[in-house]
Amino acid sequence: MCFDIDARPPPSPIRGGALDAQSVTLISRDGTKVPAYAAAAETPSGAGVVILPDVRGLHPYYEELVLRFAEAGVHAVAVDLFGRTAPSAHRGEGFEHEPHVMQLKAEAVDDDVAAGAAFLRDRVERLYTAGFCLGGRISLLQAASGLGLAGVIGLYPWPVGPHRTGLPAPADEAPRFACPVLAIYGGADAGIPAEHHEAFDRALDDSSIEHRTVVYEGAPHSFFDRKATDFAEASAAAWREMLDFMGVAHSPSRG
Repeated sequence: MCFDIDARPPPSPIRGGALDAQSVTLISRDGTKVPAYAAAAETPSGAGVVILPDVRGLHPYYEELVLRFAEAGVHAVAVDLFGRTAPSAHRGEGFEHEPHVMQLKAEAVDDDVAAGAAFLRDRVERLYTAGFCLGGRISLLQAASGLGLAGVIGLYPWPVGPHRTGLPAPADEAPRFACPVLAIYGGADAGIPAEHHEAFDRALDDSSIEHRTVVYEGAPHSFFDRKATDFAEASAAAWREMLDFMGVAHSPSRG
């Protein structure tokens, strides 16, 4: 599992306002109703982001992350990747994620992400996806989804090799990518060794895809957590990387 049950995202470098933060229901391309959580930026930057959670689905961590992005000037919506199979969007400590992970299908996932993109499309100039762990892998794959994204962001995604759900490997799909990529890793993440993100970099280079890979040495998997005080500098730096990637102005001194 990516985070402790009480994990929460670190504060963003910009503390503006967020409007209309609420649970929403998206309609996927196949007509399925998908739970989500959204917030609008009080001072929009022109950017919007579809957030793709880890294996717990729409956990309170991601609802709060939506707010943090909105405070930074980014309209945001977090999509529940388990909205088709889990009876509730609320993920308590006893939530068993694995049965829902195993029911994920690539086409349905893309349909649900597209619903999140459609929710934001008319309000933004630039649209991105950002995902964590399993959601990071899915976010990277959206570069080949035909959504017209300005970029994709993955935090500690698995970029190579097979996945137990059958979701393709981003490195294998790199020739189909159509937008820039930002990949962020912890250098002490034993599950994603350096050779994995280096292989992904080579695949992106071979496909002439603009990309940036950032590795925070000593940081573990799921370091982006305000409880992880030992890695507060990495969290602050990751925020700046994401906002820079999305073209959102911020003051480095306010990280």
